[in-house]
Formats: sequence, C-alpha cells, structure tokens
Amino acid sequence: MLSFIEEVNMKYEIKKLDDDTIVQLVNLSKKWESESCTWGIVANTKDDLVEPVFVAEDNGVIIGYALGHYYTVEEKTSYIPIGAKCFMLDEIYVLPEYRNKGIGKELFKLVEKHVINTCKYLTLSTSTKNYKSILHFYVDELSMTFHSAFLIKEM
Repeated sequence: MLSFIEEVNMKYEIKKLDDDTIVQLVNLSKKWESESCTWGIVANTKDDLVEPVFVAEDNGVIIGYALGHYYTVEEKTSYIPIGAKCFMLDEIYVLPEYRNKGIGKELFKLVEKHVINTCKYLTLSTSTKNYKSILHFYVDELSMTFHSAFLIKEM
C-alpha cells in the first residue's frame, strides 16, 4: 500500500501573494475559524497577509500554510537577549482531512530552512483549545522548548 505522501502530489514552497494565493489563504483561514479549535481565531483578510508565505499544495491546491514575521527583541526577557533576530510563526494550519500525515511538520521545516541564516530564534505563541496535541507537536516532534504558559480560569 502506498503511503499518504506517495498517494498525493504534495509540494511545499514559499509563495508570492498573488490573487489566487490570497483567495486560497483567506478561504483556509475561514475554515480554521469555523472549526472553533483555537481561542480567538479570526479569519484573515487580504490585508492581514504578508510574505513570506509557506504553503503545502496537493495537486496545485493549497491545503496548509504557515505565516509569520521577522522581529528583533527590543526588551529584556528571561530567554532571548536584546537585539536577537527572530522569526515569529504566527499561524500554521492544515486542513483536517490532511492532518496527522506529516504536512505540518514539513511546513515547519520549510520555515526553519528559510529563516535559519537570518534568525537566532524561531518563536510562536498559541491559543489552542487542544494544548496536549500542540505540546506534543511542537515539543516532542519539532524539538521546540516549552518556556511558559498563560492559564485562565473564568470566574
């Protein structure tokens, strides 16, 4: 039996924000919002999208993406020194029917490969409703370091 990656024509790349890419990314973020799996997620508009854009495509259709931005640390933290160049992974999303197939991991690797020579740190913050799977994905599978948590109890 063929593996998932062999069954589909998967392609991972950095894309320019042309009209077709924008439409696909906005539609994917609307699907993400409708899943209600992340606290406070709001679908992107065209104005929210900035390059670089990392995508996973199945036969030319975007089925997952990662978005982020570069920044320089300006205030002292306990974990990143002032002046350090960083890339913040703002969003990483894969359609539900494509999850648990290694696609998110490949998108993350594409981000790493793209920023490794310009940044000292790759960072992210998440508001997922399924923290156990997110911790497993980022810490166990992608070797990120867990640094802190912000917990809330509604009264």
